[in-house]
Amino acid sequence: MSKIIIQKETTIDPISLIGREAGVCWGGDITDADKNYKRGMNCLVSGHGRTWEYPQVYMILDGYSARVIRELYTHIGGGPTRLQASTRYINYRKGFPYVVPPQIEGNAGAKEIYDGAMDEVLKAMQKLEELGIPGEDIAMLLPLGMESKVVFRTNLRNLIDMAHQRMCTRAYWEYRRLMNDMTAALGAYSEEWHYLTEHYFVPKCEAYGYCTETKSCGRRGRRE
Repeated sequence: MSKIIIQKETTIDPISLIGREAGVCWGGDITDADKNYKRGMNCLVSGHGRTWEYPQVYMILDGYSARVIRELYTHIGGGPTRLQASTRYINYRKGFPYVVPPQIEGNAGAKEIYDGAMDEVLKAMQKLEELGIPGEDIAMLLPLGMESKVVFRTNLRNLIDMAHQRMCTRAYWEYRRLMNDMTAALGAYSEEWHYLTEHYFVPKCEAYGYCTETKSCGRRGRRE
């Protein structure tokens, strides 16, 4: 079962932090909590994205496929960083959990084929181990559907941009689920994160007011 764990190192008051950092450069009073919050909201409404990079998010992504984690890396910029479960040091020859797509889960015949293929991969890995092949070489057989675990550090600006892309109906289904899980976990972390996820973690058509995709889902019209 996939899950997101928000770690205690995550900024608890992201809006207020934005206001405090901006206040330093504006010559503002950063000892007043209300002024910091209002200043932070002003940065958000004004689209001052550079200030959004101050709130940091530390999270553990557990139980998502190696495939979707590969897609996550397309959103890694200069600030975010991550560590992923090692296929070199973890022994997967005793078995590996894997993600089953909904279209396959709901089809008994397809599920049998899918599970059978995963089982054959595992058997092949075990036979190679018996032949003395190093684990790091055996791991080359592991499929992209295997579950993985990632420790991920990112920031508010990166997450907002990711939400615009990956909450879109046309995004890969598992990434939409991952993004929705991130949103729910952060929204429960603090009141300020709840506000941010509710108002800024939206697909790009909601953010821009129109669809930018060539093949639109029809949720919003294209810009004329």
